[in-house]
Amino acid sequence: MLVFALSAALAGARPTAGRASPRMLAVSDTSQLAQLAGMTVLSIDSGNLDVVREYAHTGFITDATTNPLFVSQAGLSGDAVYAAMVDEAVAYAQVRASGDEAVSLAMDRLAVNLGLQISKLVRGYVSTEVDVRLSFDVEQSLARARRIIAMYEEAGVPRSRILIKLAGTWEGMLTAEQLQREGIDVNITLVFAFIQAVVAAQRGARLISPFPGRVLDWHKARGAGPTFAPAEDPGVVLCSQIYAYYKKHAHATICMPASWRPSRGSAPEFAIDEIVALAGSDRMTIPPALLQQLAASEDPLQRVLEPKAAAAACTIDALGDGKVDEALFRSMMAADGCGPDKLAEGIKAFVADTERLDAAIRAKFEK
Repeated sequence: MLVFALSAALAGARPTAGRASPRMLAVSDTSQLAQLAGMTVLSIDSGNLDVVREYAHTGFITDATTNPLFVSQAGLSGDAVYAAMVDEAVAYAQVRASGDEAVSLAMDRLAVNLGLQISKLVRGYVSTEVDVRLSFDVEQSLARARRIIAMYEEAGVPRSRILIKLAGTWEGMLTAEQLQREGIDVNITLVFAFIQAVVAAQRGARLISPFPGRVLDWHKARGAGPTFAPAEDPGVVLCSQIYAYYKKHAHATICMPASWRPSRGSAPEFAIDEIVALAGSDRMTIPPALLQQLAASEDPLQRVLEPKAAAAACTIDALGDGKVDEALFRSMMAADGCGPDKLAEGIKAFVADTERLDAAIRAKFEK
């Protein structure tokens, strides 16, 4: 039996780094969390250092993902630990740049500061996102990604431990292709359409993050459902198709679903429906509240996705003769419906988070 402290600051709560956790949660090696970790590499989706530490100590979590929301929450929380990260980022930028460039450098530095702390807590990948406002600018995205990696390496964290997160735009795919040539691994995020997954793999991205829960949201908003058997959930179907396509066509790109919803309705016990239906995925990134639910359950967990069986069942030939061009990508995205809608929505939300942090950093420079 593994026992670890579970912080009250779960997903969406204010970070509480450095403070004692108020209660304990026992996690057995027969829990659903342990069972899932035996078939899928698990990442924690959080920027809260206390929570990341606690789940990493179970031995079931190897990686961590962050996004602009987590960086913004850390930067604006007022907690002394995170405030120190902000102050260091501002001081770092002030002596190296001025004006808008200093602000962007401080924001990158803050993301790296958070990532550096997380890298001490998990043994695998740490994801750090390029400013989402650059999702349609290849050259600027390349410059920011290289700068982020350089700061990690200056701090002693090798690039092999970092995933640079880029939005699943056409420009994001081109950026990923160049970064992968330079030995910088990329996580293509905000994936809602099959064609995004195909192009990401063809361009050599190390990993993609499809969002089954948001795909389900899109379909339900258009009259589907209102509930689904988990295997028929549109987000689960998409992730299963991607997994099978990758196995059939021997793509090395990792499929790591993120963002979860209950397939069968709002009852608490349905919250992990999509996770259970995708058990066996290469990787998953899961927020603390759902990790807690998995840790609390001893129900048997069956493997659903298996490489050989998935490859054998896949009937989709390689698209674009192995290299989808821009015209086909944009055409298939437009035809998908969910893809462009949710990609635009996701970018817009992340931009809002980024701009709140931008304003706070600018205020620091003005003092």
